[in-house]
Amino acid sequence: MHLKRLVVAMIALPLFYFYISKLSAPCFLFLLVVVSVIAQAEFYSMYKTDRLLSLIGIFSGICMLCVPFLVVRFPGLRSAAMGLQTFSLILSFMLIALARLFMKKDPVAALRDIAPAVVGVFYIPNLLIAQWYLRMEGYELILFLYGCVYAADSMAYYVGKSIGKRKLYAAVSPNKTVAGAVGSVTGGIIASLILGSLLLKHNGFPELIIFGGAIGAVTIAGDLVESMFKRDANIKDSGSFIPGHGGILDKIDGALFAGPVLYLVTLFL
Repeated sequence: MHLKRLVVAMIALPLFYFYISKLSAPCFLFLLVVVSVIAQAEFYSMYKTDRLLSLIGIFSGICMLCVPFLVVRFPGLRSAAMGLQTFSLILSFMLIALARLFMKKDPVAALRDIAPAVVGVFYIPNLLIAQWYLRMEGYELILFLYGCVYAADSMAYYVGKSIGKRKLYAAVSPNKTVAGAVGSVTGGIIASLILGSLLLKHNGFPELIIFGGAIGAVTIAGDLVESMFKRDANIKDSGSFIPGHGGILDKIDGALFAGPVLYLVTLFL
């Protein structure tokens, strides 16, 4: 299993680097749409969401992520971008609720049927949009984001496995420890200082520490949130899309939360 994970990583990481650094911003947006569709499908499968509601949720996510493309294609829409994204969230709820209304005449368990479809839209495409805004500032921020997330995740795993004893949140993820959480923050800071010196040369030492610490902290939080969903759905992995690594959602759970946080921090700093 470890060998399979290593082989997949050795193939995927260079491809990811060249895709992000060499191709245009719209190509990255296309990648976000593909990742969002697969991750939403995994999320809806976890909760055995009705097929029609799942399709509406996925369609809503695609529409939400296509708003940035309209902004690129038609610069005059830039000022309306946030409004269009908010409207896409509103419309997604309306469509999902109306679909449930006419799909089943019995109102019993209506909220239980609707909730996963709506949460899937808020959880995945809604959070992925922040990565598009980072990409618009430069591909370096995307490489920086995923480099820090990967380092934080790896450091959390190895530190937690080596010296972790006190559980961080046993009810949600029995294997995560306080030492692992500290390792995640430490890994994020170390990666931020290294990658920042290569990719973000206009940012100073204090800013890079803040970037790395924030990413490290929120990466493990994002991991815990997905663990909460998986434990609720009584499954181990969100899927099996990536051999030896689980599903797409398993690989982006930390980045889903780290993307918006990094974007907000860069706005303030």
